[in-house]
Amino acid sequence: MRLGIDLDGVVADFNTGWISRYNAEFGTDIPFDAVQSWDAIPSLTHFRHMGEFWKWAQDHDGRSMFRHLEPYPGAVEALWWLARRGNHIVILTTKPHWAIHDTFEWIAEHRLPTREVHILDRKWEVDCDVYLEDAPHNLEELVRRRPSRVVARYVRPWNDPVEGAVDVASWEDFKQLVLAVGDGESAPVL
Repeated sequence: MRLGIDLDGVVADFNTGWISRYNAEFGTDIPFDAVQSWDAIPSLTHFRHMGEFWKWAQDHDGRSMFRHLEPYPGAVEALWWLARRGNHIVILTTKPHWAIHDTFEWIAEHRLPTREVHILDRKWEVDCDVYLEDAPHNLEELVRRRPSRVVARYVRPWNDPVEGAVDVASWEDFKQLVLAVGDGESAPVL
């Protein structure tokens, strides 16, 4: 099966990454679990809007912030487990133009088991059998535009349930979902 996997917030720990850098640079103490809603960054920082944040995120030691993120524990291992069972890992990620090369370097450094990477806003344009996503707007669009596919919401504090999406709370949940779909079962409630 083709598994459409988001990166930031699913495989790469975007929030811990930016919060660590922000705290170090500005002498703050934002807790790593502070992000409770999508685009919460201006309410947690001195940035007046997301545009200011993205300008800051462009240059960190000659690389964008995206180059310095750590994977979530178990994420890379789960992708390899899924790939070893014949699934095709398709990376679907949205990035600013200035982070494209850093994204490819990050994928290579962490040895993600993929031959297909799409950096785009409209993830629904890439046909997959199962999607794994955390962004509220992407989840809604995937459910709406790919109604015959399984869309899994990686449950995070910044997203709410989306009608038509299956909730997964861990990589183990996602592995079980893929196994069930591969066996021809309807998407289970996890």
